[in-house]
Order: sequence, then structure tokens, then C-alpha cells
Amino acid sequence: MATKRYQPRTPGFRHKQVSGFEELSQGNEPVKALLVKSKRGSGRNNVGKLTVRHRGGGAKRRYRIVDFKRNKEGVPGVVKSIEYDPNRSANIALIAYNDGDKAYIVSPQGVEVGSVLEAGEKAEIRQGNTLPLKNIPVGSAIHNVELSKNRGAQLARSAGVGAVLMAKNDKYGTVKLPSGEVRLVNIECRATLGTVGNAEKRNAVLGKAGTSRHMGRRPVVRGSVMNACDHPHGGGEGRAPIGHAGPLTKWGKPALGYKTRKKRKKSTFIVKRRK
Repeated sequence: MATKRYQPRTPGFRHKQVSGFEELSQGNEPVKALLVKSKRGSGRNNVGKLTVRHRGGGAKRRYRIVDFKRNKEGVPGVVKSIEYDPNRSANIALIAYNDGDKAYIVSPQGVEVGSVLEAGEKAEIRQGNTLPLKNIPVGSAIHNVELSKNRGAQLARSAGVGAVLMAKNDKYGTVKLPSGEVRLVNIECRATLGTVGNAEKRNAVLGKAGTSRHMGRRPVVRGSVMNACDHPHGGGEGRAPIGHAGPLTKWGKPALGYKTRKKRKKSTFIVKRRK
């Protein structure tokens, strides 16, 4: 699937580049039963305190209920449509199961309208099918990987990404994640074969700042143009150097090459850290 480029009719369109829409089904409305209202938190926590900066505004959107568990074992489903989801980088596929149920899943690469998908231990080794790690051949590309049995997929869910099942033993499978991290995952946990679709998403160019605002991102200001009371890089006359051996965060922590993971978070399941 190629990206779509726009003619430079306005400055905002000059470099604009978006994912191609060939994969999406035309003329399909989202299933109302699988939509819920979504209220933005604008980067605030449960008491209203700002915990994530540069968030707020944006176009209204409704949340699509995506089935990350894929626990309808032995019930085949047909892909009825592939749709855009404003809440994630990947597209979503609408599945109509043989028992009458419908569900959205993250659309795998290569799955088209009319494809038959299945989940469970007896499912075929085929793109888009979901199986426990113990039933997936070593060396397979996988996505939507669970961390705990029956909890639902938590790893490798973004557009174009995929993990690799490198090895298995009686209890754990060794999975290499898109970040480069290698970790152990219980072989009873499920994963979906193949990689996530819409891989061209990484080549998208927004073209103008207004597009970022539509997505709910507010402007980011450099620390060097702030006052000294607002940022360690701020203050001074004119374009002053930051006055530190290396760049610092707004809260005075080193911004490059400084490990911020808490020591109590140490995990025995991580074989190799991400780069």
C-alpha cells in the first residue's frame, strides 16, 4: 500500500503525505453497537492535575471497541470490512462470526475483505489467526501478544510492527519485540500470526501544525526560550547557551543517556533490554 501525496495548492499541502486508503473499505459506517463515547483527559489525572504536557483540544472521536482477547475459540469469522480508527495508528477489521456476533480486531497485514479468521489452539497457522504461543512455530512473525493469559493483547499493536517468536521451552517463549527488547512470555498467552497492517503510516507527513492540533496535540516550546524560573535551559540575554554539561528536562533530570526506570521495577522476564 503506497502513501498518498497532495498537490502543493496551499502551504499546508506542500509536503503533506498520508497513508494510502486502498486497504480501507468504501462506504462503510462504524457498527453502532461497537462504538462508545470517548471523553478526553487532556493529559490530566483523576484529580485534574496535569501529568502529560502538550495535550488538549482536537477533533471529537468515538472509541471503537476492539477485541484484543480473541477468545471465541473454534468459531470462524469472515472479514466484512477494513475501517479507519481515529484512536490508533493501525486500521481495524470488522469480523462477522458464524454464531452471529460481530467484533473489531486490529487489521493484520495481508488480510482482506472475505478472509476467514479463527482463534484457538486448533486454528490453522495462517496470517491473522490467533493461537497460544505453544502452538506457534518458532521463527514466526507475531503481533497482539498477551503478557498474561486471557488478559488481552498488550504488545506489538501499532501500525506496521511485529514481534518474532525466537524460542520456546516447557513454560516460556522468547519473544523479540519491535523495540529490540527480548523478553519471556508464558506459552499459554495468545498472539496473532503476521504483522500489523498500515505499515506506510510511518512515512506520513502532517504538513502543517493545524493537523497536530486536530489530533489533540498542543504546541511544544523549547526550554531555551523560557525564563530561568520555568526551565533549566532558560534565562540569559539573547541566545544564551544552556549553561549545563548536557541537556536537562524541565525538572532538572539529564535528558540523554540517563536511566529513569525505578530499580524496584526490575523484571526477571526481560532477557535483553531495548536499545
